Amino acid sequence: MYLLKGLGNTIIITVFALMIGIVLGFLVAVVRSTHEKHGGLNVLNFICKVYLTVWRGTPTVVQVMIMYYVILVAVNNKILVAVIAFGLNSAAYVAEIVRSGIMSIDEGQFEAGRSLGLNYRQTMQMIILPQAFKNVLPALANELITLLKETSVSGYIGMMDLTKGADIIRSQTYEPMMPLLGCAAIYLVIVMILTAGVHKLEGRLRSSER
Repeated sequence: MYLLKGLGNTIIITVFALMIGIVLGFLVAVVRSTHEKHGGLNVLNFICKVYLTVWRGTPTVVQVMIMYYVILVAVNNKILVAVIAFGLNSAAYVAEIVRSGIMSIDEGQFEAGRSLGLNYRQTMQMIILPQAFKNVLPALANELITLLKETSVSGYIGMMDLTKGADIIRSQTYEPMMPLLGCAAIYLVIVMILTAGVHKLEGRLRSSER
């Protein structure tokens, strides 16, 4: 029962944190890559650099605890706090992944977009980002897997996730092996399913290019 409830919370946190991470990460990546390629956006770029430095330079568990005990102390929903904390953390890594993908696209692609009468936003949306997404898909998949496993620190704010559920069973039965091995097995199965799904998606993307 504890494992099932914890698994449900883990999946909820991972899914919604990933959504925040992808949306915010893409926005930060566009700002950073635009500044590096064409200049401008100095203030936004500075804010993004500070954000990336802080969130990539501090431990995830500390971020979660600061978010719960300091910043969002008035919020009673622990799942919401965890989603925001992990989402902001994931966005920092997604941003650098996507930025590297955008920077890897040849400058001629931007020129091709302009020759078709597209403005910068349209070129980025219709030409650059789809190509960059294909290039960084494996790295984004690794970030998803990392995010899933990092949610195991949610227990530090007293939230019932998969790892916390296994620990509660251990404390009640005084038998650590079975609940902890069961927890590890569930994580492993989910990661294997995600990995297989990503490989299938990569195959479809490659076939669509032919």
